[in-house]
Formats: sequence, structure tokens, C-alpha cells
Amino acid sequence: MDLPHRLTLARSIALEASDVALAHFRKPLDIIAKSDESPVTIADQATERAIREALSQHFPGETIFGEEYGQSGDAADLWIVDPIDGTRSFITGLPLFGVLLGYAEAGAPALGIINMPALEELYSGARGLGATLNGKPIQVSDCDTLSNARLFLNEADKIAMHEPAVFARLINTGAVRRMSADCYPHALVASGHADAVVDYDLKPYDFLPVSAVVEAAGGLMTDWQGRPLTMQSDGRTLTAATSELLASLVERVNHP
Repeated sequence: MDLPHRLTLARSIALEASDVALAHFRKPLDIIAKSDESPVTIADQATERAIREALSQHFPGETIFGEEYGQSGDAADLWIVDPIDGTRSFITGLPLFGVLLGYAEAGAPALGIINMPALEELYSGARGLGATLNGKPIQVSDCDTLSNARLFLNEADKIAMHEPAVFARLINTGAVRRMSADCYPHALVASGHADAVVDYDLKPYDFLPVSAVVEAAGGLMTDWQGRPLTMQSDGRTLTAATSELLASLVERVNHP
């Protein structure tokens, strides 16, 4: 099946599954702590089940890798699901959670969906097809200088704890800095409202769908060494609007 058709169906699947998530938003929820101490709710599980059922209907037999239910199948081409990216936002009523769906070919991102249900913003993109927000084309900014960049530091508390020297350099970087988390800052880079994101401690279901959208919008998303993201990447990522900005970020996180 060709990529444009996959993208069209992926948008529809993400939208329908987002209704499942929204049905639980700002409602009483039982919170379960996973083995890594991250929270999970019935909303995460129900949303992932809805996505898996739809994928199995439209793409029978294809491999699916998801946050809550792991991997079914062993093909290198696979669907990637994060049913609620930003569970902590979700359970505290903050509308900055996203439903992520991606497709990777040979482990590399080919298409991605970032749906922000509570904001009614659906970002999508695919290799060679460009990126859109609610069906309208989007693209990254032309910012190529770190001193002029609108920079998000995602998971800043973790960076400060585990990479204190890097945090000390980043906290004085950019024209505007914001502390945040999860997928939305990356979507803002894709749509040109921000220029860069430094992120930390991500899993493939966090970064592969997002990177497909960013790259389709003309941006770049790599690991901290500037290498392409794969299923084996270590979860430390850089998102940038331009190659010049990415090179500056790689230098900043790796060298005093």
C-alpha cells in the first residue's frame, strides 16, 4: 500500500482513537504505576486498543509496536503507537497531551501523526508528502542561529539531574527558552512557532512518529550526536528547524 493512502488512513484512525481518550479527559481515573514508575490509566489502554483494532482491520498482519501492549509481529516495517503522549498532563487536566501514530520502513520514520485532541490540532506528515496542520500545509522556520532561536527544553528536570553540565549550558541558550515536555513543542517547531527542542529519556514510540512530522515540514530530528533516529536510539533527541541550527545544538550539548 502506498504512503499517501497509509497517511490518509492513519489520520482517520488517530482522530477516531482520540475520541476514546477525550471521553476520559478530566474525569476521575485510576492511575497505575508501571515498572519504570511512569503512570498509566484506563484511557491509555483503551486508546491503544482502539488504534490497534483499526490498524488490524485496515492493515491485517502488519507489525504494531505500542507503549502499553508492546510489539506484535517482527517485521522491520511497522506501525508505532503512543496512545497518550503526556499521561501526566492528561491526568492533571492539562490539554497538552497527544495521540501519536507513526509508520516506519526498515526502522526509519516514514509517516507520523501528532493529534492534540483537546486543542483540536492534528499535525501529520510523510516522507516526500509535506506536513499539514488540520489539512493546511505547514513548514518550519528559517532560524539558523542558536542565539535567535525559540528553544524548548523538554524534561528539563531530568536533564538537570542526569546531565547537569549540559543543562547549565542550555539554560543560557536561545533568545526565548521554555521548559516543557512531550510532543507538542516538536509540533510547534514543525509549524514554525518554535525553532528547536532538546529532549531526553524518550522511547521509540515517543520520537519516531514526531520525527516524521518534523522532517516532512522541512525540519530535522536526530539524537544528541546528530545521527538519524532509529528504534535503537538512546532517547536523547534534538529537533531543529534548519541544519545550521541543528549543528549548533549538537555542539552545545556535547561540548563546553
